[in-house]
Amino acid sequence: MLQYDSQPLNKAFHALSDPGRRAMIERLSLGPASVSELARPLPMTLSAVVQHLKVLEEAGLVKSGKVGRVRTCTLETDAMARVEHWITERKRFWQQRYDQLEAYLAQSSSTGENE
Repeated sequence: MLQYDSQPLNKAFHALSDPGRRAMIERLSLGPASVSELARPLPMTLSAVVQHLKVLEEAGLVKSGKVGRVRTCTLETDAMARVEHWITERKRFWQQRYDQLEAYLAQSSSTGENE
């Protein structure tokens, strides 16, 4: 298996473990949004949204910038790609294992029928 620096992945998975933060990620996948825009559909206070955004930023999944009084957030697609790559590698590993098991079971089944 490939080796990864687990700290960034741990932070990313921690950040993605919360449904509110996942909702923010989904919204940001459509394009940049202000903190107010992100907060509007969520059942939490603006200060809670800011705290959740801090977790997403610390995980490298989101970045924000302030122009005047408006803080705009954008999705960091490179960080999301690293998470996707890690998941894809695990999926590939387990798919190979399942394929090997299937071949073994098919061989065992045909051997048992020939006896």
